[in-house]
Amino acid sequence: MNRGSARGDTRPIWIQLSDEYRRRIAAGEWRAGARIPSVRELALESGVNPNTVQRALAELDARGLTAAERTTGRFVTVDAAAVDAVRADLAGATTDEHIRTLRGLGIGIDDALRLLTERWPLTKGE
Repeated sequence: MNRGSARGDTRPIWIQLSDEYRRRIAAGEWRAGARIPSVRELALESGVNPNTVQRALAELDARGLTAAERTTGRFVTVDAAAVDAVRADLAGATTDEHIRTLRGLGIGIDDALRLLTERWPLTKGE
């Protein structure tokens, strides 16, 4: 998974993958109760060793976001509260990052809120 590294992300690949998989769950790309792709499929998709993917998925298991069934695969949790918590965590982290960027540009809260209000409808469906 060179996408993160290309953006200067120096965290271990398994953490980058874990974050990406959490994002997929939060965004509904991997729906509650759905079977997710196999370790091998995810490794091929990301261009990494299957052991790296397995470590990322073990992190999701430990957080209660997925569960592995020995013969049928790994499934996304049906616990809506767990998914909502991940969504809130990711949204908060993204918001914090954008606030730091805006502050670095000298943009105050009033202008930031104005920009958000103006631009929100323009990015619908992206």
